[in-house]
Amino acid sequence: MLNRILPRAVLLAAFLCLGPTMALQAWSSDAVKCWQAQTIYVPIYSHIYADERFKDKPFALTATLSIRNIDPDRPLTLLAADFHDSAGRKLHAYVDSPRLIAPLASVRFVVRENGPQGGSGAKFLVRWQADRPVVAPIVESIMIGTKMQQGISFISRGRVIRGQQADCR
Repeated sequence: MLNRILPRAVLLAAFLCLGPTMALQAWSSDAVKCWQAQTIYVPIYSHIYADERFKDKPFALTATLSIRNIDPDRPLTLLAADFHDSAGRKLHAYVDSPRLIAPLASVRFVVRENGPQGGSGAKFLVRWQADRPVVAPIVESIMIGTKMQQGISFISRGRVIRGQQADCR
């Protein structure tokens, strides 16, 4: 009897704690969303202002854009990784021609501390597509900087601003 009651109790608890929509998604086998194409906005910080005493002296950072194809079975094609400054001007295109990213592979692009300075509002626009639906890649930036005996590092996740969602089959 306990064998029949326990699974139902767990389902009911999930339903009550997460709400009806979230509980159904948690128990659904198709909770993973697939995409055929995306444009992703990724914040990049060429510098930040880390100390109020030095308002006019920015803390320069090196930034790495990381694009990870997390689909274990299907490749995707990277079409663009364009670096823009705080005013929205395109400073540099990091992809000259379409670049295939194999399943579970990743690529990175580095904006050096003394490289093109996009400012504290810099960003990448990343565009990719796939022949067949894939699990969306993880696209994020990692910033790091050191001065004297002080260091700072942090990450920022990309956000989809355009895309073509597709069935995962």
